Amino acid sequence: MTIRINSLYILLIAVLACSACANHGSGPQGGPIDTIPPALIKETPLNGTLHFEAKRIDILFNEYIQLADIQKNVMISPPQLNPPDIKAIGKTLSVVFNEDLQDSTTYTIDFGAAICDYNERTPLNGYIYSFSTGDLIDTFAVSGRIYDAENLNPMPDVIIGIHSNHTDSAFSTMPFARITRSDEEGYFTIHNIREGSYRLYALNDISRDYMYQPGEALAFADSLILPYFEKREVQDTIWRDTLGIDPDTKDTLFTQQVDTIQTVTQTFFLPDSLVLWYFKEDKQRHYFKGVYREEQHAFTLIFSAPQDTLPVIRSMKPSEMDTLATDSAWIDWMPYTLLQSNATFDTITCWLTDSVAIAQDSIYMVMTYLQSDSLYNLAPKTDTISAIYRHPRMSEKARAAVQRQKQERTLELKTNSSSQFEIYDTIRIFSPFPIDSVQINHIHLSHKKDTLQQPIQFQLHSNDSLSQTLMLIANMEPAESYMLTLDSAALVDIYGKCNDSTTYIFKLKSLDAYSSLMIKMAHFDAHARIQILNDKDQVVRELPASQEGTKFDFLSPTTYYIRMYIDYNGDTHWTTGDWLKKRQPEPVYYFPSKLKLRANWDFEETFDHLAIPQTKSKPRALISNNKQNR
Repeated sequence: MTIRINSLYILLIAVLACSACANHGSGPQGGPIDTIPPALIKETPLNGTLHFEAKRIDILFNEYIQLADIQKNVMISPPQLNPPDIKAIGKTLSVVFNEDLQDSTTYTIDFGAAICDYNERTPLNGYIYSFSTGDLIDTFAVSGRIYDAENLNPMPDVIIGIHSNHTDSAFSTMPFARITRSDEEGYFTIHNIREGSYRLYALNDISRDYMYQPGEALAFADSLILPYFEKREVQDTIWRDTLGIDPDTKDTLFTQQVDTIQTVTQTFFLPDSLVLWYFKEDKQRHYFKGVYREEQHAFTLIFSAPQDTLPVIRSMKPSEMDTLATDSAWIDWMPYTLLQSNATFDTITCWLTDSVAIAQDSIYMVMTYLQSDSLYNLAPKTDTISAIYRHPRMSEKARAAVQRQKQERTLELKTNSSSQFEIYDTIRIFSPFPIDSVQINHIHLSHKKDTLQQPIQFQLHSNDSLSQTLMLIANMEPAESYMLTLDSAALVDIYGKCNDSTTYIFKLKSLDAYSSLMIKMAHFDAHARIQILNDKDQVVRELPASQEGTKFDFLSPTTYYIRMYIDYNGDTHWTTGDWLKKRQPEPVYYFPSKLKLRANWDFEETFDHLAIPQTKSKPRALISNNKQNR
């Protein structure tokens, strides 16, 4: 390594330095940013102390210090449920324990990036303080990396722990024996492990008890971990600094040259390449979140998670809620209600169709649904629900204007038609209210041929239970223009309002505006499903793998990535892991390169998902984008 310093530059620097020293009237000039972390001066008791009995540790540094995010950075192993008090006082770091230490146990305090200099917050990374309450300090260590099982992103800030107790129950009933935390790149090392065999886990420890609780994300190794070490001979290079003058340029040369290469023996603690697949179980707490009645004619019931069935609802009289209330103006609203649910039954809208029912500002009901207990088991739960409508505050004049608008309103429809309509898409008609009737002969689809509009046959299908979305199915040609016309009163909603006459003009994209992509598997797996991703790691298309190759047609010409997962259970979805069933998440593989598709081109790629280690297959660009979006 050579560094050239021109003699003229040296002279110039010397002159400027003298000038700066003479300029006393200009005030403080500051100085370079301190990039040197605090240096250790003294430890009391000493790091590595045996038969440790102290309740306090004092660590002295060469400069004033401060602590940064103790809860995140400092890891104590074995973990303590009542953590010690850790403070910075001047140049001294103090640790005061708040619970008794275990007998014959090695303790490790990993300070991470917590210790910083006072002015610039430059961290002292990698400082670990260890001691033992017994005769020796355990020295084994295991290392590895943890990944998100679904997208292979390295997982930072996850608790990694081990248990010497091999029973499954230890994970949920006992704190870890030793712990660490994964760094920004997902790497982890558990230090000072005693010889033996261990179960290895990872945990998003929301409860902060170092034990698994249902609902916390996790990872687990399928087999026992056996720490050991190896001594290996490695090459060690010693460099020598020299100073000289370049005979051609007369520049001063600082040169680093190899002095000696020697063989040294180093100790390696193993295993050091463990892999954990981090996942969140498909278990959600089922409970009723609330009822919302923003409009007087409808209210919506919201649940926390998808339901298997609709809840059972019974209307209640006001007197059932309040013995002093009167039922004189009450009618049973249930016969005049249309229930509309989404596909997963977790959002249910109740549309009131009778004016007297709508006029009731307070609607009461008894609802029975399934709610999960602390172990995520579902059991029937019955609640009394009130759907209250609160009139907005306004003047009588404003209120009359709103009422007039409601009486005069028409059914305003929308479609997804556009001047660049996708070939594979379906024309949809959207209504803000449930549809009561459709006059099919008042809906017209025509193809513009030259200057004439030629009628086209089509079918109309409802996409939901109350026909708020209608799909128009027809044979249409690429690069051709079409016109959809809805005559007045073609659609009538449940409140008797109908649409005005409306025309929508749209044009299908041409075939040469698209690309196609054929994916062939070097090692075909009948369970594989292939996904096309955008640059945000989001799924654009998905198809099952085919022996002859999986073809994706009508792709917009842009940059894509490819991901594949092995759909072992055949449910056409990526399936996460399950701790109770000891089931790992379905494996995921990435095609290592991005694909830039061009319009009117057919592309073909061979995906050899076994050619590259699974953990190294994801393109760096997708990992970087994920970090930016955290």
